[in-house]
Amino acid sequence: MKKSKLNVLLVVLMLGILVLSGCSGQKTQESEQTGGDLAAQLADEYKLEALSAEDANYTINMGYYNCDHMTAACIAKDTGIFDALGLKVNLTGNGNVPEAMSAGKMDVGYAGWTTTLRAVPKGTPLFIAGQNHTGGAEYLVASKEIKSAADLVGKRVSFGTDPEENSINWAEWADQLGISADITLYENFNMSDQDEYFALKAGKLDAYICCDPWGSMAEYEDTGWVVIRQNTERNGFQGTCCKIAMHTDFAQAHPRLAERVLLAHTLAVQYMYNHPYKAAEVFAKNYSVPLDVGLMTMWKKTNEEGRTISWDLIMEEMENQLATMRKYGVQNDINNVNLADYVDTTYMDKCGAKDFQTFIKNEVDPVFPLGMSYEDWKTKAMEVDNIEA
Repeated sequence: MKKSKLNVLLVVLMLGILVLSGCSGQKTQESEQTGGDLAAQLADEYKLEALSAEDANYTINMGYYNCDHMTAACIAKDTGIFDALGLKVNLTGNGNVPEAMSAGKMDVGYAGWTTTLRAVPKGTPLFIAGQNHTGGAEYLVASKEIKSAADLVGKRVSFGTDPEENSINWAEWADQLGISADITLYENFNMSDQDEYFALKAGKLDAYICCDPWGSMAEYEDTGWVVIRQNTERNGFQGTCCKIAMHTDFAQAHPRLAERVLLAHTLAVQYMYNHPYKAAEVFAKNYSVPLDVGLMTMWKKTNEEGRTISWDLIMEEMENQLATMRKYGVQNDINNVNLADYVDTTYMDKCGAKDFQTFIKNEVDPVFPLGMSYEDWKTKAMEVDNIEA
């Protein structure tokens, strides 16, 4: 149901200004090797031909949502990976990716894959060009006053518009938690993740669904607890999450740039796995959260939950996700689509990227094996990037 949220947002605004002002002054330690040096080393592994003058002078407009799943975008920008690959990129955070692509104002975007499935039938000339995230790190967060899932019924929640029809997380979690998915039984709001967190902190909201950093922030500041977390692995079959979308006109007009910007994505993901402390510094800066929250987020995405950040696009995982959507009757307008109509991996296949699984096996598993505790992982991350305690 639709509720007025004026009072909530006023409190959110005041708390947000105070908290983010404090975060922006946080000092982080720098290692001896700069991000630019590391980016250059990554790029040097690939013997890349020089771009044409037209491509070298073209500015790629890229967007991403302010969600930890899409961190590769700001990491590629801030570490110098785009520069090392000769790319000019105008990066917009929290951008309305499909809308901007439809208007011809965006070439590449990190977005939820179902957003892409909805955009294409409306005539938006885009396609899924590469993998980004297989799932995890989406949370149902509750205040400390909520002691069990059953306590949520009748409470003030922010689960989005018509979540029983639009949110696979809510439909699946309600089933797993044994509570009703009927949103009319709750006082439901539709707010951004950041606003949700500050509203819960102010005592104006009892629970919300979010991506990181706003799940980790609740744990870090002890203002809430995670009732349940997304897991797209069901009965041994993996599902999927957000992807890299690309404007068709851009890819056709600049195929070498399309390939190069996808290679940049893979290098940013490598950076997250091989230099997670430095990646966390970039995350904390861009998302205006404490460094420890950035580190917790990076640990979850690259270790605790598995290797969920990836460039290894597997069609069966998307099919499995569609099957789960059909099971719960969620997003019925798109849960029977022919995925081949929405996916084109031509440019990723030609970009020269390493095999993801081989990269993990040879370069990540020996240093950051799965199952590391946060403290052990953080200690190792500091060692790798020469960070003094």
